[in-house]
Amino acid sequence: MTREALALVVAVLALWQGLALAHLLPPYLTSPAVVLGELLRLTRSGELLLHSAVSLYRSAAGFALGAGLGVGLGLLAGVWRRLGDAVEPLVALTYPVPKVAFLPILLVWFGISDTSKILLIALSTVFPCYIAAFYGVRAVDPLWVWAAQNMGAGRGRVFLRVLLPGAAVHIFSGLRVALALAFILMVASELIGSSNRLGLGFLILSADAGGRFDLMFAAILVIAVLGFAADRLLLAVRRRLLAGSVLLEEAHRG
Repeated sequence: MTREALALVVAVLALWQGLALAHLLPPYLTSPAVVLGELLRLTRSGELLLHSAVSLYRSAAGFALGAGLGVGLGLLAGVWRRLGDAVEPLVALTYPVPKVAFLPILLVWFGISDTSKILLIALSTVFPCYIAAFYGVRAVDPLWVWAAQNMGAGRGRVFLRVLLPGAAVHIFSGLRVALALAFILMVASELIGSSNRLGLGFLILSADAGGRFDLMFAAILVIAVLGFAADRLLLAVRRRLLAGSVLLEEAHRG
């Protein structure tokens, strides 16, 4: 986080706390100090770790499943033109549909278990990963492919040494969008309920039912921090894998 961004966050929190001390905020806007106190209580009791672990498991499992399917199918469709032409209309038709609309169907099939939540997250993340991988492969300069083939490279080698590295920046862009969606759909699915009564979204639901705005804001803050940390981790992996790559430099310039 840059100094400017950190300064902005501190300024907003200070203004929020000042307005709360001056009693200029409605009751549902709990002050940052009260939220911090509730956050410390949750940490000491172990509740925070338990709820966070369950939510991270659901989001990570759904993200891994959706990203794996999306990237794999996108790469295959990008290389195999007939498959791409067959899948493209289906993707264009279903991508605009909010995936949370499928939650009632998943609840009928699997109940409010982890399975329904993981499948909903996977369904949401598969699309941006597919689109990024598909267009990443299609965006590779044909001259690179022809050059590799002229040097005797077979299809497998062309894919691994030319097409996959050429699509890498696009793939990571899709993964970053999918990661954000994984957290969004994790919270949305947990707000419906949870069979084990665990998860940060379920914690928000319980806080709302009890009028506990301090608990609600504490859970929201934890979700924000976990999402930010996951995004930074993904960016670190991208820098590691694409270190020194011309493609990464072009992505930064873009």
